[in-house]
Amino acid sequence: MPLARAHEVRPAYLQIDEVGPGRYELLWRTPVLAGMRLPVVLRLPDEVHDIVEPAAQELSDSLVERRLFDAGTQGLAERRIEFVGLQATVTDVLVRVQMLDGTHSTTLVRPSQPWVDIATSLGPLAVAGAYLSHGIEHILFGFDHLLFVLGLILIVRNTRMLLLTVTGFTVAHSITLSLATLGILHVPGPPVEACIALSILLLASEILRRQRGEPSLTATWPWAVAFSFGLLHGLGFASALIDIGLPQGDVPIALLAFNIGVEMGQLAFIAAVLGVMHLAKQFRISDIVECRLRTVTAYGVGVVAAFWFVERLAGFWA
Repeated sequence: MPLARAHEVRPAYLQIDEVGPGRYELLWRTPVLAGMRLPVVLRLPDEVHDIVEPAAQELSDSLVERRLFDAGTQGLAERRIEFVGLQATVTDVLVRVQMLDGTHSTTLVRPSQPWVDIATSLGPLAVAGAYLSHGIEHILFGFDHLLFVLGLILIVRNTRMLLLTVTGFTVAHSITLSLATLGILHVPGPPVEACIALSILLLASEILRRQRGEPSLTATWPWAVAFSFGLLHGLGFASALIDIGLPQGDVPIALLAFNIGVEMGQLAFIAAVLGVMHLAKQFRISDIVECRLRTVTAYGVGVVAAFWFVERLAGFWA
């Protein structure tokens, strides 16, 4: 039984390193979700031929292919690599190329343009743009993280306190994201994923306590709770970044851009939720109806979180 990944979809990943004149090592990672491999085929230029037989390795969440090939005297410069079938998916491909002379490039390939033209280094701005975009997409597809933020919004009614609470969550997950990505902090992924689901379940119960007028730690100290759980969620964010890695020579830029992208996506989600809540007030919904809607939402969040928690625990022995 595959482990549920609520913060997917992860991008496919292509890394190409020039190891000699016209010779390259290739790593091609395609994600696997619910036992199905991403239906994308890598198409290299016709001039390319393998030096040794390609090797493939099946992991729990992806399929990894390694190749050593020769691209001739011209090498890969100004040549195109295509990703056949990418246009029929909602997944991107992160492409990193390292040349023998030290130049490098990082590109995010979209389904709307399923190919990459290999060139010289695209510079820090291109690296920042690729990781910024990946950070935004990761949080917007990270349904478990978004449900946690939704829970905070439902508990914290004061706008100023909500800003402080979200800031605490942001600072905390930025800390653990950076430490885990840089290899300073090592925590196994499966327990982190299960604990993230449990944090959402606990927050759902706090929403119900708030609705009933009972004492609630989150309602009393929301920023402290958000900071504490934010440390945990940062490890979840880091798992995606660890999978694709950081470009050598541009680690600070890539890490900062990914962090900013996550925050931009998070702020966009908060603005959308607050906008919907403000719009609902314009229809003069009664307090009773509003209270019931909050209660139903809390139960919905709790049921989903409980399902994730059980499924992720089951994944330990899958």
